[in-house]
Amino acid sequence: MQVLPEGRLAYGMQLPIQSQSTIYAEPWEADAGPADLVEVARAADRSGFAYLASCDHVAIPRRLAGAMSIIWYDPVATLSYLAGVTERVRLLSHVAIVGLRHPLVTAKQYATLDHLSQGRLILGVGAGHVEEEFEAVGADFERRGAVLDETIDALRAALGADEFPVHHGKLYDFEGLGQRPRPAQERVPVWVGGSSPAAVRRAALRGDGWLPQGDPRDRLPGQIARLKRLRAEAGIEDPVTVGAITEPLYVGAPGWDVGRRTLHGAPEALAESLRAYRAMGVHQIQVRFRCRGRTELIDQIEAFGAEVAPHLD
Repeated sequence: MQVLPEGRLAYGMQLPIQSQSTIYAEPWEADAGPADLVEVARAADRSGFAYLASCDHVAIPRRLAGAMSIIWYDPVATLSYLAGVTERVRLLSHVAIVGLRHPLVTAKQYATLDHLSQGRLILGVGAGHVEEEFEAVGADFERRGAVLDETIDALRAALGADEFPVHHGKLYDFEGLGQRPRPAQERVPVWVGGSSPAAVRRAALRGDGWLPQGDPRDRLPGQIARLKRLRAEAGIEDPVTVGAITEPLYVGAPGWDVGRRTLHGAPEALAESLRAYRAMGVHQIQVRFRCRGRTELIDQIEAFGAEVAPHLD
């Protein structure tokens, strides 16, 4: 199931501010808030970005707070808020840890988001990795992979056309319970996140898309080949949207230390480097720009849309 324009390399971004892991957050984000999110989302919307993404964590234990921080906005609330100030950009949960909640609760939240945004939702899902988070809400951490597998199946039913969805599984069992509003889309796309063998298999067999978790360029071709092989062996003929997270980017000459891993330079040179992802079989890239504040980030977003994106194909 392709929900992005075919024949071109689409580009999206995870929003700043809403998650502030020390791995990627910029210092200015600590003091930023709703107004900054709105302006960044509007800039991405008018600059041709395919989606805006928001993460999901309920609570972070003290042992991880130093690295992960405890700033994690709720994705449904965040994406719903930004749906009201944007027009066309899709809204991606990257990723929702759906095993923390009953699938009917998740379906109610995301069906409402899709309804309110007039069909712009992409439901990204993942297994999660913080054990204390699962324990706190009474979810099964040890069996989270199996839970996610069935939850995806249950969500397919609960987000489908039937107002009284039916699912009979080992973990969840429901029928005769109606939910409206229904999603605006006939089929909500489900993209599966993660790069472990189990996650790639899950994406291949249950997903409409795959969201790798930071696979480097030299590893992606092998992962994509396995994804396609698993789908072929299962007889799945529907297209799958393959994603990639790029290196940090800076359009132009930064004039400050953006780090050795950051790709920077002239728009044509950046586009040439990023086209390598398309050659691997990637359909959409998730980009993150180095920046020292909201104004610089918006400048980078607009420069990418106007000067880099036209050279991606």
